[in-house]
Amino acid sequence: MSGISRSDNSLLARWWRNVDHWMLGSVGLLIGFGYILMMAASPAVAQRIGASRDMFIFKQVMFLSIAGFTILIISMLSVEGIKKLSIIGTFIAILATAYTLVHGMDIKGAKRWIALPIMSLQPSEFLKPCFAILTAWLLTQWKKRLYIPGVFIALGIYGVILFILKSQPDIGMLAVITAVLFTQLFINGLNVFWIFSGIGGMVAAFIGAFIALPHVRSRVERFLHPDVGDHYQIDTALRAFGNGGLWGRGPGEGRVKDLLPDAHADFVFAVAGEEYGMVICCCIILIFCFMVTRTLLKMIKEDDPFIILATSGLITGFGLQAFINMGSTLHLIPTKGMTLPFISYGGSSAISVALTIGMVLALTRKRVEPPQFFKNNNQPFSKRNILR
Repeated sequence: MSGISRSDNSLLARWWRNVDHWMLGSVGLLIGFGYILMMAASPAVAQRIGASRDMFIFKQVMFLSIAGFTILIISMLSVEGIKKLSIIGTFIAILATAYTLVHGMDIKGAKRWIALPIMSLQPSEFLKPCFAILTAWLLTQWKKRLYIPGVFIALGIYGVILFILKSQPDIGMLAVITAVLFTQLFINGLNVFWIFSGIGGMVAAFIGAFIALPHVRSRVERFLHPDVGDHYQIDTALRAFGNGGLWGRGPGEGRVKDLLPDAHADFVFAVAGEEYGMVICCCIILIFCFMVTRTLLKMIKEDDPFIILATSGLITGFGLQAFINMGSTLHLIPTKGMTLPFISYGGSSAISVALTIGMVLALTRKRVEPPQFFKNNNQPFSKRNILR
């Protein structure tokens, strides 16, 4: 598309001229790594469960194709379009997540998924981007002199989400959504007293989860005491990184995919470390760091409070998800079943992350400013809702 003429005023041409090409390139690299690592990790997992060798590969190709199409469509929306989509999406996701408590699939003691013909849908995945946008919109209403108590409404909706996720339970997802909300409140100018109160509340919540939820307590104790409990998955993942060394054992030569049941999902980063080495792992980490840092730096030049709050919330959730996956695989934090964006297997994750990045691209897209003549003469200037 580099040869698109400046005189071409089609929808796609205007999108291409205004979108962040570096972010698009980074997403393309992550999707490329996702394809390669899925071909490396998934055949062995599929054979262990008696399925076709290529089952996970074909499904992930479909999921990532849908994700790419989602990014394209969502990134073309206007700011108003993103707001409307997120408000509707939040309430649909809340209802669908609540539905899992009644008719959800029970996997390892948690009800987080809805069974569909071709995939299992985890509706809470879509709460992360949609609720971040809704929160940003609510927080900026007071500043527009609409005097809507946005903070209290956002906290009320968060309370509903907290109750549902705790009931599933999905403490990891709840922790990410909580961190995103707290980040947005902080950027919005939260009083220092409430900042420390929030930190204290999160510590108290963690202690409560440690005491009340056996699976949380088990994971924390195994993290703090390596000689206690079952450490098979973490020990195997760490050995995989050691076996890979600097340059890796080579494509297809890894052994961790034959030993870990979630090698294609939660522990795909260990597969990358064993077969492609520390160099490729560092490249993956740098891509995530680049995407987060570039987005946050662009917010320094932004004047619209909504775009600042919304984009900061979206990219915080994206970065946290990547950190939790890689950190737990490297035993830097307690284990948590969370996918690596665009790389781990999973339809709900791939599409929800695509929704996140599509929203980030839409909000950070270059926008046409009113001509100086109209600014100086206080004349009205109409902006379109699509590709402004």
